[in-house]
Amino acid sequence: MEATTLRRPRPAPITVTENAARRIAEIIARAPQPAAGVRLTTPKRGCSGLAYSLDYVTEAKPGDEAVATEGGTLFIDGGSLMYLIGSRMDWKEDDFAAGFVFENPNSKGSCGCGESFTV
Repeated sequence: MEATTLRRPRPAPITVTENAARRIAEIIARAPQPAAGVRLTTPKRGCSGLAYSLDYVTEAKPGDEAVATEGGTLFIDGGSLMYLIGSRMDWKEDDFAAGFVFENPNSKGSCGCGESFTV
């Protein structure tokens, strides 16, 4: 008889707060065409090297890591995953600004305006 190995489910690479999940749901609901979720990438951009970018997703790409949230699926680009492991994604709004905020333990610094980060 063959032994079966049970594996613990792997934890999500990123934590998504309730506020961020609600915002993801709003974004998916307003998509110009049916969306399977949103994709988070870290393109090379800005003064510090990398930036956070979100786009609509109609289907997963090979290498994407899917993170189920209450608001819909967050797909993390496979090439960006190593920069985001352990991060926390939140949505913040105040009188002057609104946007996703990332607490990233891999970030070694960011530019003064907060648009980009370095690892």
